[in-house]
Amino acid sequence: MCGICGKLIFGDEIIHKELLIEMAEVIAYRGPDDEGYYINHIINPRPISIGLAHRRLSIIDLSDAGKQPMSNEDGSIWLIYNGEIYNFMELKEELIKSGHIFKSNTDSEVIIHLYEQEGLNCINRLNGMFAFALWDEKRARLWLARDRIGIKPLLYYWDGGQFVFGSEIKSILKDPSVRRSLNPEALHLYLAFNYIPAPLSIFQEIKKLKPGTYIIVENGKLRESTYWDVQPDPGGYICRESSKISDELKKELFETLSDAVKIRLISDVPLGAFLSGGIDSSIVVALMSRHRAESVKTFSIGFKDDRLFDETAYAREVSKRFKTDHTEILLTYKDMLDVFEEVIDTFDEPFADSSAIPTYIVSRETKRFVKVALSGDGGDELFAGYRSYLSEIWRKRYFMVPGFLRENIIEKIIESFPDSRDVRILEYIRRVKKFIRATKGDFPSRILHLKEIIPYEVRKRIIKDGYGSNRDDPALIWIKKRLRPWPHDPLTTILYIDLKESLPGDMLNKVDWMSMKNSLEVRVPILDHRVVELSFKIGGSIKIYRGITKYILKETFKDILPQEIYRRPKSGFEIPISRWLKGELKFLINNYLSRERICDQNIFDYNIITSLIKNLMSGKTDTSWMIWNLIVFQHWYEKYL
Repeated sequence: MCGICGKLIFGDEIIHKELLIEMAEVIAYRGPDDEGYYINHIINPRPISIGLAHRRLSIIDLSDAGKQPMSNEDGSIWLIYNGEIYNFMELKEELIKSGHIFKSNTDSEVIIHLYEQEGLNCINRLNGMFAFALWDEKRARLWLARDRIGIKPLLYYWDGGQFVFGSEIKSILKDPSVRRSLNPEALHLYLAFNYIPAPLSIFQEIKKLKPGTYIIVENGKLRESTYWDVQPDPGGYICRESSKISDELKKELFETLSDAVKIRLISDVPLGAFLSGGIDSSIVVALMSRHRAESVKTFSIGFKDDRLFDETAYAREVSKRFKTDHTEILLTYKDMLDVFEEVIDTFDEPFADSSAIPTYIVSRETKRFVKVALSGDGGDELFAGYRSYLSEIWRKRYFMVPGFLRENIIEKIIESFPDSRDVRILEYIRRVKKFIRATKGDFPSRILHLKEIIPYEVRKRIIKDGYGSNRDDPALIWIKKRLRPWPHDPLTTILYIDLKESLPGDMLNKVDWMSMKNSLEVRVPILDHRVVELSFKIGGSIKIYRGITKYILKETFKDILPQEIYRRPKSGFEIPISRWLKGELKFLINNYLSRERICDQNIFDYNIITSLIKNLMSGKTDTSWMIWNLIVFQHWYEKYL
């Protein structure tokens, strides 16, 4: 796992090493073990300058032979790379038989020789998580690619004459020629979703490379291509509407996921696993135990202050079952408050998923023992683990109630109640309100209602006219563009949107930021592309069956997991944002959302912000996530604009 950045200029201008050093230094935590640079100026047929920079986190082949930028034998191809290729050994054997000579035992060198052998099509042979830039001097071609799921990030700036790229925005911004202006569409999407989906970034001129795509910069032009996606497979036996799960399907799922875990155990440094005690991480640990002779090192996070969200007891049961070398990290809210500023200061664009705070801490503590950790991320999105996935099922039942009863009695009574995340019964009322909202409108609108943090009726009033608030909802337009209907399977349609949008934009982005900030590599076997492709051949009727989420996954692995974890309620890295904003973090409201700052900035309507704050403080309705969203934006704005 590493950090990469670089620049390509069409013209006489020369790239200076000092710029590359600055670009790499700002993301040094991604690769604290080593650094390397490559600069060249060629004429082919017109002048071109290329500069590549790399920060290395040494995981495989710790020797100097693994240093990057890395080249082929004659120095005509150069590579900088962030990630892991898990099938590199078999690819290497194949390439050696074809006459290629290797100078290291790294997975990165395989990419160079595979490109020599197969050209751009070589990317389809790679199983892993990656973002890389490859410079082909003979063709004067720069090739950048991102893995299929979007586990590793890659961003770029292109103005037609120069191309600047990096693992993070802050690296690109070190180049003084890069323009900075706010992207109004990205602002709307951020307020709606808490994150900004690819290819947008908060800066108008900077783009994210989408998962499963690559770009070629050649002859003064930029070309983007999609090399991978999941496709509807209505003819497959797995897609039948049936509650009966065949032994054949369970065997295929078990073996595919087992191999995905096995190939992710290769490492020349200590390796462990995050263990929450949930289904996904427990499956990963169980399969790790099958493939390793020594005890697996596992790490769990718990909360001393709030046993409602503490999962360590379940993790302990899994640890006992598989005899892991287990470490519990028990946090107080003070522990999380202590790292709050460091966490939000890491983000170089607005990102308001508050679970980044405990993710940062568990990554920091895990790094004390290992350099690589496997996680269960992706199981909820592939196999329907969230409550929100039940919404369409509940909606059908809810609509059995006569309309006049629903709208004139039930909904008016529910709406009259206060709601709050601070009290269990009021949290249930909040969820019911959200569910009722998600029953309204067409299918895309219902999906948006489930996902949005700040509803459009609030967003269009809070954002001033100069930032696109007087048009149709950009978030709804975004959802509609990305809908790919699966025949007779609305659940799989929702899962596809999460695979392409919220998984890379939110979950994986969060884990990458927080783990790499602590120089820890996190591997996600459930997101092996073979597992993903298989999951989308499985119909929604056996992902959720009789109200049981992740039914197919639970049935497949029920014989090897403790029964206790099947009966547990779903929890997560819940953060008491509502309680904090009323107490310890109230100063953030006074600071970032003050009349003076909001009016000077002239992006938001101060009166609407005031009403959100009053509703939270009075206990009328919980607007804490909306306020948190705005605070994080303000923090980012002051630092970068």
